[in-house]
Amino acid sequence: MTAFSIPSRGRDILGLLGQVLVVALIAAAGRTVNADAIPGWYATLNRPPITPPNWLFGPVWTLLYLMMAVSAWMVWRRVGLGHPALMIYWLQLALNLLWSVLFFGLQSPLLAGIEIVVLVAAIALTIRGFGDIHRPAAWLLVPYLAWTSYAAVLTWWFWALN
Repeated sequence: MTAFSIPSRGRDILGLLGQVLVVALIAAAGRTVNADAIPGWYATLNRPPITPPNWLFGPVWTLLYLMMAVSAWMVWRRVGLGHPALMIYWLQLALNLLWSVLFFGLQSPLLAGIEIVVLVAAIALTIRGFGDIHRPAAWLLVPYLAWTSYAAVLTWWFWALN
């Protein structure tokens, strides 16, 4: 072991903390975009009847982001940071943030609706790629895919109503 080596356990903990930090930064950036729009523009929209209450989004996304971080960490431990499956994961994280920018920031359900279709596909590809490496990591992303698919329906319904 060299002077700059980190023991395996320490490396694992730092890797997990790194994954949590990345998703926390994405979540914080999304909240920054949403902060003024939710009580403002969003509150004026006609809502689909299946729209959940606003208080539900925080707990759901917190759990989903934590599951995403653990999933990515599990894959990272097996294949390292540069694997194509993790590249697709990073892409879908960026698309996740972009949805907030389009829907809340630009106040465009149409652009957000188009983008979320790409996001759902990227999540599905991430699950497939993770499944080839670590099946439990892939399963951790299934609730995220389900919630985002539901969000896609809502996004298009918001567009139709407004």
